[in-house]
Amino acid sequence: MIADASAPIDPEVVAGMLADGRFALGERGPEPTLDLLATMREMPPRVPYDPTPPPGVVREERLIPGPAGAPDVPVRIYRRAQRAAHDVPGLVWIHGGGYVLGSYDLDQPFLDALVATIGCVAVSVEYRLAPETPFPGPFDDCFAALAFLRDAASELGVDAARLAVGGASAGAGLAAACALRARDEGLALVHQHLLYPMLDDRQATPSSRWDLLAIWSREMNAFAWQCYLGDLYGTDDVPAYAAPARAIDLAGLAPAYVHVGGLDGFLHEDIDYAARLLAAGVSAELHLLPLVPHGFDQVAPDAAVTATANALSHAALARVLSSR
Repeated sequence: MIADASAPIDPEVVAGMLADGRFALGERGPEPTLDLLATMREMPPRVPYDPTPPPGVVREERLIPGPAGAPDVPVRIYRRAQRAAHDVPGLVWIHGGGYVLGSYDLDQPFLDALVATIGCVAVSVEYRLAPETPFPGPFDDCFAALAFLRDAASELGVDAARLAVGGASAGAGLAAACALRARDEGLALVHQHLLYPMLDDRQATPSSRWDLLAIWSREMNAFAWQCYLGDLYGTDDVPAYAAPARAIDLAGLAPAYVHVGGLDGFLHEDIDYAARLLAAGVSAELHLLPLVPHGFDQVAPDAAVTATANALSHAALARVLSSR
């Protein structure tokens, strides 16, 4: 594993970035602003949403009750067309995008394939985005989805004793926060799946200060945290449910899977979180992928390193979410 911001990026990932056309590799992009954020939101997704699920998988759109006084939360439920003879595990999956971008449509191919191969039920959350809705709004939306999965378990054919939460980037940060709250409120989880999670607003680790010019810069990271935290940003009052790296006590949390790239600005906060989980007696599986920046799998889905990361991630999910 190479953890050096001056190291060359995996050439397959470089090719993917250049083909994508959204990244000026090795050049500083425009200053993050609300206008730039609006432009980024208007960009078409790399993989368009496919309204037709694969054979054997059904999707259902629902509105579930949101936090008190807040709008209902859109969720998309993925399950096999033929209900299993026994209840199966359930997963809440949360999309990435730095708390300011993205949609649950982004995870449609992944969740279609996961449900088809593993047989679990998955619930994807269309949470509100910052800065229009700062913390705790997005977090509350995601936890509402987890509570919904627990409460609707019988209806959905889900084993309420085998619930998990996961996501990528900011979605993984929200998943880690949901795992903290689940522990605090006695909602038992069997797993938290954290793909290069965005955990720490303080940006005090070595990798958070790297001058990265690929995919997710330190400037964009600071801007996204400012949008998400609002007036809390830069203070000592940020709660762990907003930035899970600030949690003092990690004991009693669900077992975790974490993977992160060796050139990711989140590298050291993710390593530290996994190490602290282990120190607190929580089972944690950590993988470091060499020579790749944040979001490498999104820009280079056919790269060898992406295949490795996907295989490790899928194996971990299969161990805890298999319908058998």
